[in-house]
Amino acid sequence: MKNQSNIVEALTDFIKTQHILSGEVTGIGAVDEATLQFFVPSAKKYVDKTFQEQMEVSNISGNVAVIDGESTLHLHITLGREDYTALAGHLLEARIHGAGEFIFYPLNTRVVKTKDHKTGINLYDFEK
Repeated sequence: MKNQSNIVEALTDFIKTQHILSGEVTGIGAVDEATLQFFVPSAKKYVDKTFQEQMEVSNISGNVAVIDGESTLHLHITLGREDYTALAGHLLEARIHGAGEFIFYPLNTRVVKTKDHKTGINLYDFEK
C-alpha cells in the first residue's frame, strides 16, 4: 500500500472491488496517525482515541463479513511506539507512513454478522 494511504479506506475499497464477502486479513507496516476504539460493555459503546506519532504496526488482524447486506471489515491493531510500549484496540482508521503490507484469505462462503442488542456488538449469525 502506498505511503500516506488510509488503511481502512483502502482495504474497504479492495474488498469491494475484489467482491470479497468473507475472509481473514492480516498485515504489518508503519503509521503516523491511528484512531483506535475501545468497547465499553457497560455502556454498549466504543470510545475513540487518536494517536499522532510514528508507530510500527506489529499486527493488524481481522475479518470480512456481511453486515446489513454489505461486506464490512472488522480490524484490530497492535502498534509499537518509539519507547517500545504498545497500543492496541479496534482499528477505526490509520494513515500509512512508511509501508503497509496486507494479505487477504478469502472464504468461498458468505459469513453474516448481526447486531446483538444484549451486548451491543455485531456477532456471527450462523443461521443466515
